[in-house]
Amino acid sequence: MTVLFVEYPKCSTCKKAKAWLDEHGVEYIDRDIVLDNPTADELATWIARSGLLVRRFFNSSGMKYRELGLKARLDAGMTDRECYELLATDGMLVKRPILVLDDGRVLVGFQQDQWAEALG
Repeated sequence: MTVLFVEYPKCSTCKKAKAWLDEHGVEYIDRDIVLDNPTADELATWIARSGLLVRRFFNSSGMKYRELGLKARLDAGMTDRECYELLATDGMLVKRPILVLDDGRVLVGFQQDQWAEALG
């Protein structure tokens, strides 16, 4: 199984996730979220497949998130489409890492137990 691993190479959580994938012999396609930001359509698909709310795909601890006042904007009722379009403008707005499995499942953030179960 080859998975898509979407990461920001300087992110410490992404580095841990990548090391975990390597240690467990998982083959992956590595995609830098800043150099090759997901499109709005990719994000819409991934978010739907993840089963999570769209706001869980925002990097809420990032500087850009705070600079743009996104918590208040999300709370005010941005539509899902508006969220996809905004996330597609800048990879630094997107929570990472994202793991897209061959079977269509999508995991966001690195939770070792969840990844082990999904890839087991």
